[in-house]
Amino acid sequence: MLRSRLAIVLAVLAAIALVGALLTKKGHTPGATTSTQPKQNPNRVVTLKGPLPGGLLIADRGNNRILLVDPRRRTLWNFPTARDRAGGAHLFFDDDTFVEPGGKALVTNEEDNHDILSINIKTGRITRLYGHPGVRGSSPGLLNTPDDAYVLPDGTMTVADAYNCRILFIRHHRIVRQIGTTGVCVHNPPSTLGSVNGDTPLPDGGVLVSEINGSWIDNFSKTGKFRWAFQAPVSYPSDPQPLSGGRILLTDYNKPGAALIVNRHGQILWRYAPASGWGELNHPSLAIMLPNGDIAINDDYNDRVVIVDPRKHKIVWDYGHLGRSGTTRGFLNTPDGMDYIPLGPHEKPLWQLVHHP
Repeated sequence: MLRSRLAIVLAVLAAIALVGALLTKKGHTPGATTSTQPKQNPNRVVTLKGPLPGGLLIADRGNNRILLVDPRRRTLWNFPTARDRAGGAHLFFDDDTFVEPGGKALVTNEEDNHDILSINIKTGRITRLYGHPGVRGSSPGLLNTPDDAYVLPDGTMTVADAYNCRILFIRHHRIVRQIGTTGVCVHNPPSTLGSVNGDTPLPDGGVLVSEINGSWIDNFSKTGKFRWAFQAPVSYPSDPQPLSGGRILLTDYNKPGAALIVNRHGQILWRYAPASGWGELNHPSLAIMLPNGDIAINDDYNDRVVIVDPRKHKIVWDYGHLGRSGTTRGFLNTPDGMDYIPLGPHEKPLWQLVHHP
């Protein structure tokens, strides 16, 4: 994914801090998950061989939980645990999850619960960032099916408020800016947008938006200025991700579904879309490119996450069981979000080592 050098540094620091905090909360010794490294480099990131070079954070939507798994499919961390639930912590239809800047918390949007939460990794404490649980609406404080909530480096939160047809920017529980007109669901950016389901932050502070109606992909500047748009060659575009060279990775949320890379004119540069068999995708909602060039895909209705080698057009790693949902080890239920997490060995919890503003 294309990022500025500063963004890369911040993302790595945040992810390193996340791993330390996750493993510490569960009681693991972080060094046990990777090979030993020199003590003078406690924050060194280890890039593992194989399809998954680090960890994968999965929003296991149908099971109302979040998992961190490693390349050997071991669960390094999960939330909520039995202890968390005993303390009153729970999730409801957690549609996505991403690392917040600093690596000490996760943000997750509960799509069908119409709210957005922040989860403190060390304590398990949940803070509601916006929305009222179970209440759908468009007036101040309310959302209608929030999708893809991100916390930006300056603390602003952005979210695709899907059926209010707007992209929101929120600080201290207040909307400070929005793209689109609330309840006017017509593609006419920047004034109005159709139903939105993606709002990926761009390296320059802008945002890449996907509109369901008409399969539009829109690019806006940091100030909300409309820059360009194209119609993606899919029936239901989902979660466009910027890649190097102006390319865009997105999925077609359909059956059979697809993951594809296009240019800013919508021309297909690469496509994975088996029409049948074990490799067929069923409503994939998100695809991300890993550091090794492989592509991880949420295969939602197949109850699995897969990694595809784009050179071979072949699934080379998976977590979950094809079309079989479950809660026990190795099973998922409609996974709908994920984030890549670099792994590294450490002498002590990383949340003590890395203090990122």
